[in-house]
Amino acid sequence: MLRTRLRAPWSRYVLALALIAGPGLLGCGSTSAAKGGDDAKAEGEDGPKGLEPLEERAHAVVEAPPPPASEAFTLRGGVVMTATGHRWDPGYVVVENGRIAAVGEGEPPSRVGRVVDVSGHVVTPGLIDVHSHLGVYPQPSVGAHMDGNEATSPNTAGVWAEHGFWPEDPGLERASAGGITTLEILPGSANLIGGRGVILHLRPMRSARAMRFPGAPDTVKMACGENPKRVYGRKGSAPMTRMGNGRGFRAAFAAARAWLEENRDKPVAKVKRDLEMETLAGVLTGRILVQVHCYRADDMLTFLQVADEFGISVRAFHHALEAYKIRDVLAARKIGVATWADWWGFKMEAYDGIPENLALVDEAGGRAIVHSDSPEGIQRLNQEAAKGLASGRAAGVSLDEDKALRWITANPAWALGVDAEVGTLEVGKRADLVVWTGKTPFSVYAVAEQTYVDGVLVHDARVKDAAPWSDFEKGQGVGL
Repeated sequence: MLRTRLRAPWSRYVLALALIAGPGLLGCGSTSAAKGGDDAKAEGEDGPKGLEPLEERAHAVVEAPPPPASEAFTLRGGVVMTATGHRWDPGYVVVENGRIAAVGEGEPPSRVGRVVDVSGHVVTPGLIDVHSHLGVYPQPSVGAHMDGNEATSPNTAGVWAEHGFWPEDPGLERASAGGITTLEILPGSANLIGGRGVILHLRPMRSARAMRFPGAPDTVKMACGENPKRVYGRKGSAPMTRMGNGRGFRAAFAAARAWLEENRDKPVAKVKRDLEMETLAGVLTGRILVQVHCYRADDMLTFLQVADEFGISVRAFHHALEAYKIRDVLAARKIGVATWADWWGFKMEAYDGIPENLALVDEAGGRAIVHSDSPEGIQRLNQEAAKGLASGRAAGVSLDEDKALRWITANPAWALGVDAEVGTLEVGKRADLVVWTGKTPFSVYAVAEQTYVDGVLVHDARVKDAAPWSDFEKGQGVGL
């Protein structure tokens, strides 16, 4: 019975097409028939031009994304930190249809829906990690799971992280338990141009496509410095030096510029498909946000020279341990600095990292961001921000907790191009919220007790023995 119900509409659809298009559609002449008549006009000289139709097809929905929460509720009685400069104690947040309907100080003017008393807790925006390899380097860490680096060419701009993403990675649920609601999954840094990243909204789904943050732009991962020249130098091929890195970038961008000029105004059917060039065309036109793995100050400046040559905007430098040396340049250009609180010294280009980096970038007017680049660190991004805050204060930089909160909320939201939707607690934005134990999220004792995405409670530490997100973990526990 189920099979009949599913097949009947499809059968009627095929029959209708056959009647409209004639016998050629379903017979030996199907190829020529499909390219004639209206189809030829749709993709021929009179059809859509440019590259956008190709991108639309590549981003087509397979599994429908999850709906926002339909239940309205009010959080009241706790501290509310908005990441906009306001800290209300007590405050309230009202959520309707998955978005923030009201936020303010004291008691809500009217209690909407279910009322949740969060006295003794603090409410913040959901945390955002701009640099994660969850899903492409999932847990357990075994060779079969190494899907983050397509180390076959210095330029693999045509690969997409979402095509290698495993949504059953147990690390995703652990990230949610740390208050993460949005994250960027990136390819690794073996290549100069590693491929496209994907921005995910952290709700358990069966594919990366369904987890995509609605309306978020694509990103691309690039890498300068030691990694590409080490990976390919060992193979006896370019790049082998930092000079080779620079040439590799310039050659790729020059080729992409020529390809774009050749194809941008052609009918879709006549575009010369090249997946590397299509990604880099998005970079050249500003549609794809550039995220660059880069440690040393001189490497960042060199990359900016190349970017300027080809009219490319850098959205953020990642790791950027020497950003403090050029913080005036980065602030003036409005380039984000996504880094760790205190990682340093694990290779030569990381030798000059200092724990005051975040604070000094912020003091200069730059967009400081705490990232994890770690399946463990993503579980305590609040504590990493706390370390950066403490180091800055110890160095005499004037910082408050709102600044530090922005390092893991508002600033990363901007770096990913989703700041109109998340990153702060403001009316109209998506209800991505974290309820922390205690009076500050920057305590080592603070626990993300509740995590909401689009108003949906996706993590609740009060519920014991909840079913795991990942099928991989089912049956793995040992009852003691």
